[in-house]
Amino acid sequence: MDRKRMTAIGVVVAALGLTAAVTLPSFAGQSAAPGTGGPAGATATDGVAPEVVDALRRDLRLSREQAVRRLTAERQAAGTVNRLRTSLGGDYGGAWLSADGSTLTVAVADPAQAAKVKAAGAVPKQVRRAVNELDAVKSRLDSVGRTATPEITGWYVDVATNSVVVLAQPGAEARARRWAANSGAPADAVRVTTSREQPRPLFDLVGGEPFFINNAGRCSIGFSVVGGFVTAGHCGRVGARTTGFNQAQQGTFAASSFPGDDWAFVRTNNQWTPQGVVTDFNGGVVPVNGSTEAPVGASICRSGSTTGARCGVVQAKNATVNYPEGTVTGLTRTNVCAEPGDSGGSWISGDQAQGVTSGGSGNCTVGGVTFFQPVNEILQRNNLTLVTANNAQQSTQPQAPATVPPAQASPPPATGDTACAGTVRRSGTLTAGRAQAQPDGRFYVAQAGAQSACLEAAGNGRLLLELQRFTGGAFQTVARAATVDGVAKLSANGAAGAYRYRITALSGSASYTLAFSAN
Repeated sequence: MDRKRMTAIGVVVAALGLTAAVTLPSFAGQSAAPGTGGPAGATATDGVAPEVVDALRRDLRLSREQAVRRLTAERQAAGTVNRLRTSLGGDYGGAWLSADGSTLTVAVADPAQAAKVKAAGAVPKQVRRAVNELDAVKSRLDSVGRTATPEITGWYVDVATNSVVVLAQPGAEARARRWAANSGAPADAVRVTTSREQPRPLFDLVGGEPFFINNAGRCSIGFSVVGGFVTAGHCGRVGARTTGFNQAQQGTFAASSFPGDDWAFVRTNNQWTPQGVVTDFNGGVVPVNGSTEAPVGASICRSGSTTGARCGVVQAKNATVNYPEGTVTGLTRTNVCAEPGDSGGSWISGDQAQGVTSGGSGNCTVGGVTFFQPVNEILQRNNLTLVTANNAQQSTQPQAPATVPPAQASPPPATGDTACAGTVRRSGTLTAGRAQAQPDGRFYVAQAGAQSACLEAAGNGRLLLELQRFTGGAFQTVARAATVDGVAKLSANGAAGAYRYRITALSGSASYTLAFSAN
């Protein structure tokens, strides 16, 4: 990590007085913060997490209905593409969605295959080369990637133009063409494009919650897997030790690849429990329910602690990026912006995990391009199992010991008996993807000391209970527990401040009773 310059984590939010109404920036579909008077949680629509819908509305400038319709169409398109890829075999030329996500085009090298595409509800396009031929051309470029000068910033398969695109900085186009020709790649299969991109790994990073490497560098958790989590390979080498956001011992890099690839697997100790969710940097989480790969043209969102949650579309797959440290192949190219501090973080399409942030060009002021390492390759190469919201093995202890809050509950106690003891009680009902803040969608003020909570759920839902303290301009989770056999318990100690509990339905539906106390 000696070549990496790390910076502090920063999330900019609106200033807040504890007694004032507050609106927090959101990837989060949580529609009301303390004191706003709005609903405590947003309702999932057609199985789509409200957090994702809200982020798409903001970044793609869509209405709620358009966002839901697009996500639904993209989910259907992904299934269609998978079936046609198998059916078309060697004649499959790639697939892509239109700019508005409404039309799926599938390229075929044999015009006789067009009927299969039409029957599947897609638009056929005849092309000269099948996608496996384009991949072969790109492989030739990859084989001489070490000879590419810095002015050649990357190359990727562009199925929409049935070519391999080579990106060259202004004035370097001729050198790029000579370099491609020297690889043996057919000239008519390569298209050189002028680009001012200057990709570099985003070293002083984070996407999900932060972690630290050898007490120096900082990166972010990509996705939880059984036994630990995946992140970017440039974050650390095999054997590097990690600590969590609270500086507690966390784990060790068990596998890492960079350059060439940009993935890593961190094996964690038994103090940490993998959760099938992604932080939304607004005090909530987005459930992860699988890793079905989204097609080119699909909307996609990433989460990073420097610039928060940002959305855009998938531009290309199988891209090679020529970083100063060496080339990385097999990346996915997007028009989502990112900045140092965002690397290693989570990419998600709907509720499907897509990859971890590798690097990019530009920033979130003027816009940019960002690449991610596909998560399925990481899982397959390392024989890992993705932890999802439906199968997460979660303990009844906080995910990490936090040096934080206590509390005296100021809201009046509610009536009713439950198996959970506490001086304050609140009840509610949740369905998958929905979250509620308690007490009453607001917060309470606590003195320094200990506090505890118990959540009892009835129904087929799996609930996540989080204790959150308002700090640094936003509610931050300091302890969490998921229901096991219908009950979740947690406790924490810390400083005086404003607190709330957030209950999220990871799957199914359930009614619940929350009981909590503070000294």
